[in-house]
Amino acid sequence: MRAARRQDGQAEAEVEAGVEVEVEAGVEAEVEARVEERGPGRRRWRPLRWIDYPRRGRRGVRRWLPSWRQLLVVLGLPTVALTGLVAWFFTVTKVPADLNAFATQQNNVYYWADGTEMARVGETNRQEVPLDRVPEPVQWAVLSAENATFYSDPGISVSGIGRAVVAMATGGDTQGGSTITQQYVKNIYLNQRQDMSRKLSEMVIAIKLDQRMSKQDILAGYLNTSWFGRGSYGIERAAAAYYGKDVSQLNPSEGALLAALLKGAGQFDPALSADNHQRAEDRWAWILDRMVDTGKLSAAERATYTVFPEPRPQPKAAGLSGQIGYLVDMARGYVEGHSDITPAQFDLGGHQIHTTFEKTKVAALTAAVRDATQGIDPNSREADKLLKVGAASVAPDGRIVALYGGPDYLKQGFDNANTSSVPIGSAFTPLVYAAGLSQGVQHKRGGDRTPVTPDTVYDGDNGVNVLTPEGPYWGRDGKIVKTANDGKRNWGRVSLRSAVEQSVNGPMMQLGMDVGLDKVQQTAAALGLLPDSLGELVPAFGVGNSRPSAIRAADAYAAFAAGGSHTDPYSVLQVTRNGEPLALRLPTASQALPAGVARDVDAALKGAVRGGSAKALAEAGPDVAGKFGTTPDRTAGWTVGYDGRLATAVTVFRADLKDMKLLSLEGLGGASPDTPDSDLPGRIWTAFMKAAG
Repeated sequence: MRAARRQDGQAEAEVEAGVEVEVEAGVEAEVEARVEERGPGRRRWRPLRWIDYPRRGRRGVRRWLPSWRQLLVVLGLPTVALTGLVAWFFTVTKVPADLNAFATQQNNVYYWADGTEMARVGETNRQEVPLDRVPEPVQWAVLSAENATFYSDPGISVSGIGRAVVAMATGGDTQGGSTITQQYVKNIYLNQRQDMSRKLSEMVIAIKLDQRMSKQDILAGYLNTSWFGRGSYGIERAAAAYYGKDVSQLNPSEGALLAALLKGAGQFDPALSADNHQRAEDRWAWILDRMVDTGKLSAAERATYTVFPEPRPQPKAAGLSGQIGYLVDMARGYVEGHSDITPAQFDLGGHQIHTTFEKTKVAALTAAVRDATQGIDPNSREADKLLKVGAASVAPDGRIVALYGGPDYLKQGFDNANTSSVPIGSAFTPLVYAAGLSQGVQHKRGGDRTPVTPDTVYDGDNGVNVLTPEGPYWGRDGKIVKTANDGKRNWGRVSLRSAVEQSVNGPMMQLGMDVGLDKVQQTAAALGLLPDSLGELVPAFGVGNSRPSAIRAADAYAAFAAGGSHTDPYSVLQVTRNGEPLALRLPTASQALPAGVARDVDAALKGAVRGGSAKALAEAGPDVAGKFGTTPDRTAGWTVGYDGRLATAVTVFRADLKDMKLLSLEGLGGASPDTPDSDLPGRIWTAFMKAAG
């Protein structure tokens, strides 16, 4: 370098050219160190390097192996940086002064479509109790299940944190790494979101809280703030909700069930479903065994708890009598399935749920059912016992405007309008007709598909062999499957449109086979029938072995009135919390059928009312379209139809809700044996559609 201290590039060029380089005093050694003799008359400028890597003076592999000093630097710097970051985060993270808003928990308010209030439900049920009121075995049931090292850990679990980090890295749930202290922190200070920032805050606050509070106070706080389902926060109210007793009266077996609920009451409340019951029973048994493993329950006492402690049925909330409870249940279910609001968050209250239900139409549907069933007398007629009626009315844009779930929600919580246990029968045939018109038929396996029109003719006689491209269809009983018309009537050669209008089942069964039952299934799914409600793909599929709810049946028919456009049914328009809108995923329309096909189906259904099998529905008004539905074993009666503004489905059936075994409708209401099973749903449908107009 010269006095001006040249840049490396210039100095290097001068050295390589053999130019004498003038340097400042005191830097001779530096220059000499950087001029490398390369042989007689050859010198090379060695660039200035902060780190000697690759290492000078080494050959081969050793040139690329770092020294121990370099290794210490490489490993130490990140460690120092991470330690500093953790120390900084620990310092700046404070224990919040404000608790989550338990003191301001409210009801959830449901509104009719016109904005008027429908119901107030979901008041949070919480009552604090001191820890000494909670039996020690119940405490240990919770600790054995959630955090067996609670009394010895510093508020966090190193192994649990490791599992949580792995879970977060792989996209899993971080919940599994939380101690009781961390869960308490989350309950009272933080939100339920699962991400790295919230998890780190939770851990730091847990450590600090563990230093400030006794373990007994932390456990008491956790038990008093945790969600147990059934609207209950805290173990005292949970004991009342599940066992109707004070927490001090719980035994270890009951405590184990409540401890199981902490993993997620929505999945472990045994009263909610059979799957829930199995999960709850398995975890209950595991917790009791775990208490033995941790030395908190003797093997002898554990051996006495062999029968699952069934909780009492969930009591119905006040204000949900009549149809209101069915509407509230459906709206809540829609919110939980189409938003990020968890059941626990929902139970905190403060939500405003604006529904699609129209008060006047709900009242009209209830009145139609009441008036049409006045002749039903289960006390004097065996055929009238266990009668169920379900009905739903859906707008072409998917809004559920009315439903009838049963006589009274507080007496029968099971929703008849939303059940998928009743076969739709011949009311399914318009969907087969739509599939044929839109997809054509195939008479030779692997051959071209042939278009069909409303005027395409089929054999309408009774008892005709059902055919596949290879020949007759053989049933599992070893016999050829044959068509079966109502009353075994022979219709001769009939067009497909006439078969729909006159409810001739034989041609529809054969059309389903010709289209391909899988193709019919695709059409039904496109029109909104849920996959798990669709029947087995056998010839009976074409004449209604599927079991859609009344809601889904009405919604499918609505597409015929909407030019083939289909929108999944929905019951909530908007959700807010304390006035702030919350994200809600609403369905969008899709073109399920070509518009021309929808017009052809619409024409056939209107023809059925004007002069065909459904002419009894004409009283409902002009331009009514509809279809009756019956089943061969006479276990269900349906009426499904629309008038352009609303599509409505009504189903009647007889069943014991304990096992849902369907019973015959013959003789219902004292009717003669030859009275169609569609008579009662037809009268309900007509009365409602007249009133709704």
